[in-house]
Amino acid sequence: MSRLKPKIIRACTVPNSIGFVTGMIPELLEKFEVGVLASPGKYWEALDKYGNEVKRLKVAMERQISPWKDCISLWKLIRIFHKERPDIVHSMTPKAGLLCMIAAWLNRVPIRIHTFTGLVFPTSTGLKQKILIFTDRLTCACATHIVPEGEGVKNDLINYNITKKPLKVLGYGNVQGIDLNRFNPELPEVKAEAGKIRKEDVFTFVFIGRLVGDKGINELVSAFTRLNQKYPDTRLILVGRYESRLDPLQVETEEEIKNNQAIWASGETPDVRPWLLASDTLVFPSYREGFPNVVIEAGAMGLPSIVTDINGSREIIIEGENGTIIPSKNTQALEEAMERMIVDKHSTEFMASKARQMIAERFEQHYVRKCLKEYYEEILNSRKK
Repeated sequence: MSRLKPKIIRACTVPNSIGFVTGMIPELLEKFEVGVLASPGKYWEALDKYGNEVKRLKVAMERQISPWKDCISLWKLIRIFHKERPDIVHSMTPKAGLLCMIAAWLNRVPIRIHTFTGLVFPTSTGLKQKILIFTDRLTCACATHIVPEGEGVKNDLINYNITKKPLKVLGYGNVQGIDLNRFNPELPEVKAEAGKIRKEDVFTFVFIGRLVGDKGINELVSAFTRLNQKYPDTRLILVGRYESRLDPLQVETEEEIKNNQAIWASGETPDVRPWLLASDTLVFPSYREGFPNVVIEAGAMGLPSIVTDINGSREIIIEGENGTIIPSKNTQALEEAMERMIVDKHSTEFMASKARQMIAERFEQHYVRKCLKEYYEEILNSRKK
C-alpha cells in the first residue's frame, strides 16, 4: 500500500547536530513522514515533544576514520533504509554523508541529498587530504543532489574537482538560520545574566567554539596577551570545551590561558546569548568553516566580529560594515584588528549598530527554512513530470 506522504530521513553523525534539524520538523510533518538518524547519545530528547510522529533511527557512527566501525555502521544503515524505504535521505556532516549516501544509493532511494557544511581537505595535506578528497567524491557520486552551505564551500567543491554535478546554495547560505526573537539583545532575562558577566570599563573580546588549534586559539591567545600588556583594561573570554585528543592546543597556549588573569576560559554553556551581550567584539580566527553560526549569533546580538578570510565567515561579514576580515593563521594581523576595535570607537560602534540589521536581512530563520522547503518541493515536483 502506498504512503499518503513521502518519507524523508534527515541524517547527521552525532546527536548534538540534531538541533540543525529539529526546528523545521513541524513544517516537514505537514508534507512528509519524518525520521531523524544519528548516533546514540544525549540530545535526542529534543525530539520528545513530537512523540511517535518522528521516527528515531540510532546508528553509531565514528566522526574519525575507522574502517572496521565504519563498515559496521554502513551495514546497519543499509538494513535501515531497506526497511524504511524512504523517498528522500538528506544527510549533513561528513561521516553521515559518506555512509548514508552509499547506503541510500545501494537501496536505490530516489532522492539522495547531501549538504556540505564544511570541508576539511582544503586545510589538510598529504595522504590525509587524498583520503578526504576521495571520500567526498564518493559521497557526491552516490548523491543525486548536492547542497553547499555557502558559496565558499561551493567554490572548493568545484576547484578541487570533487563533482561535476550541479551545486545549489540555498538563499544566502547557512543550514539553520537564526531565531531573532530568541537572539534579541533586549530580552530582560538575557540582560540580567549578561550583567553578571560584564565588567564595566573593560573592553571584552569573546570567542565561542571548541578550544582547539584549528579554531585559531593559539594565535588568539598570543595576540591578546601582547595586546593586554598595552591595554590592561581588556579581557578575553573563551566559551567552549577543549578537545585535547583530536586537536590539542600548544602547551604554552594552555599555560597562558591558565595563568593570565585577563583570560577567562568559562567552559561550555547551553546559552551563548549572555556571553555575547556581555562582550564588545566576537573574535573568530578559525582556519576553516562551513558557515559558522556563532558569527551570525554575535551579529544578531549586536556585536561586530573579527573573522578570518575563510568560507562562511567572509560571506557573513562585510568589511567595515559589521566587522573586519583578516588573513588566517596571522597573529600580527589579528592583534592589529583587535587593537583597532579598542582604539577606533566610532568605527566599532558603527559596525555594532549595523550588525543585527545585516543578519536579519540575510539569515532570519523563517527565510532559511523557506528556502529548504521550496527546494524539497522543487525536487519532488520535478520527479512527477
